[in-house]
This record gives sequence, C-alpha cells and structure tokens, in this order.
Amino acid sequence: MIDIGRALKSAISTGQVEFGVGQTEKAVKNGKAQMIILARNCPSDYLKAADKVKVHVYEGNNMELGALCGKPFSVSALAVIDKGSSNILTL
Repeated sequence: MIDIGRALKSAISTGQVEFGVGQTEKAVKNGKAQMIILARNCPSDYLKAADKVKVHVYEGNNMELGALCGKPFSVSALAVIDKGSSNILTL
C-alpha cells in the first residue's frame, strides 16, 4: 500500500503540483493534469465527474489534505502536473 502523504510530499517537492479547485479544473481542461486528488468534501462536481484524468478521492477533508501537503491552508483539490520522483500515479 502506497503512503499517500509521502508520495504527495515527493510530488510537491520534486515535480509540479497545482493547488485549489480553480487551478485543478484549469489543469484538467487544458489536459495538463496527469492525476487529480480531491478531498472528501471537495465542492467541485466537475472534478468529481472528470473522466479524462485519473481521480483519487482522499478519505480526509480539505483541512486534512492541506496538512498532508504541508500547507498552512485547506486544499480541496490538487492536480499532479509532473509527478517528479514520486510514485503518486500508482495510487
């Protein structure tokens, strides 16, 4: 079982990750997102229904996902543009 926290931190530090519902929706529409991760309480119906990209729903809420990413704010959605040296795409 992959450690999502470790994979996220690795992707954030070595790759490219966009945070926030707006940025994530833009990345999906532009075809840049390799994968999106949504908090359980993500408000975006567009992202929940995204079928052109791999979607992983994190069991925690947006506060917990923000903390897992090492951010001082809540994160409802994030897009992995470049996984860097992480194994996040195997989620």
